[in-house]
Amino acid sequence: MEIELKLALQPRHTARLRRHPVLHKIKPEQRLLYSIYFDTPKFDLMRRGIALRVRRVGDQWIQTLKAEAHSVGALSSRPEWEVPVTDGNRPDFSVLPHDALDLLDGIKHKYIAPVFITEFERTTWQVGNNGTQAEVALDTGKIYAGAAYRDICEVEIELKSGVPVFLFDVATRLLEQVPLQVEPRSKAERGYILSGAVNPAPIRAIHPVIHGNQTPGEVWRAIMQAALVQLVSNVPGFLENAQHIEYLHQLRIALRRLQTGVKLAKSLGQALPDWDQPLGGAIYALNSARDWDVFLNDTWPDIFGVLGESAADEPIEDAVPVLMNDVAAQARQRAQALLRQPAFTQLVLDIGRSLLTPPVGVPDRNTMAWAGMILDKRWHILRQRCHGFAGLNAAQRHRARIAAKKMRYAAEALAPLYSNKRSHRFITALAALQNELGCANDVRVGTQLLRAVPKKTILLGYDLGRIHGALEYKAVRHIGLSDAIWRRLARSRLFWR
Repeated sequence: MEIELKLALQPRHTARLRRHPVLHKIKPEQRLLYSIYFDTPKFDLMRRGIALRVRRVGDQWIQTLKAEAHSVGALSSRPEWEVPVTDGNRPDFSVLPHDALDLLDGIKHKYIAPVFITEFERTTWQVGNNGTQAEVALDTGKIYAGAAYRDICEVEIELKSGVPVFLFDVATRLLEQVPLQVEPRSKAERGYILSGAVNPAPIRAIHPVIHGNQTPGEVWRAIMQAALVQLVSNVPGFLENAQHIEYLHQLRIALRRLQTGVKLAKSLGQALPDWDQPLGGAIYALNSARDWDVFLNDTWPDIFGVLGESAADEPIEDAVPVLMNDVAAQARQRAQALLRQPAFTQLVLDIGRSLLTPPVGVPDRNTMAWAGMILDKRWHILRQRCHGFAGLNAAQRHRARIAAKKMRYAAEALAPLYSNKRSHRFITALAALQNELGCANDVRVGTQLLRAVPKKTILLGYDLGRIHGALEYKAVRHIGLSDAIWRRLARSRLFWR
């Protein structure tokens, strides 16, 4: 079983890593590694989460088969089998044990052929003491798929003996002087992307495998692990393609779910974790980029329509949307910079470390009763906030929207404990309520964003003022809330009862 932490770094920081106090007194080993990865024309191995490679190490070829990985943040574990072979051009299935061959059941071996190649220099250091040992590996090189290639520059910290928490200890020490970044993808995953076998896509909600026979602490841990995996899975996509707004959206959803998990921990009698405040800080720092994404893709098209309702309206200057897009791009760049900061990497490490063991000192209670208590509490607050729904003023709408959001995150987190159909209907009605309450918030957020746009000329200032006016007009047209939307939710069957 391979258990490791994988982190990326910029090539300019490799010298800093080599000089790190944890490593510089240890004699490193260096070797060139050339690996050929194999699959079928339909990428059957990839679809099963399997990686098959033959690697040249010195004068020897080593064949490795890795099963599907299980990840908790940057920490991953996966079964693997390594055997020496005589020929690196084709895998030798005769040397694999039966449990490894079972993974390939139904796949015709004769169709398995090379897909991509990795070639890199590996520098390794053995760190640890008292029966706890880890290998720190610095890999620098390239992945090749036909004429295409991409760089490799990463640190792998693999557990050799002892407990996994040691990996987090080592990573934290390295992070003190080296700006390491979250990188959950294996070389094989990146090779498949490069070869065109898979198109990267944002990772939406990962539903934890939870059931009523688990303890509340085990359920909480599974919920947090699922949220953490969703978070780190979307980081590379946003860093590489910030224009794809769904990456940031899903990344923030994961952060919110982690925040919901903190609230759930309080219900288990647990103290707030040390990473609670950094988590809130990360959410806040990403707000501007997400707000601009929503404004430009959802709010602005509606506003543009309002501006054109009167024949007397003059067209908005072309420079206005260009300027707004520039400001939005700067917000995305700031968000990307945040995710590259050691503080964010440390946040991920701290959360992952805290999830290695279930909460201690949790009162002995029935899981379903615990979940029902949480949902009842959220529902009670939401009903209070939505009393007299159609006549809520701006401040009351805001409080109702926040209550609806908290209700939804709690419901989505605990829904796998209950009937899928009942929970889906409730959450769908809850989402409609959020949308209904979101209009006033769209105006508030839009107004704040427009204030941040530099008014370089009088004409630009005039047009931005017209856009602000259109926002207000939109709000006036939606001044009355649809009581039917609230009634639909209020009359729905509560799935946890």
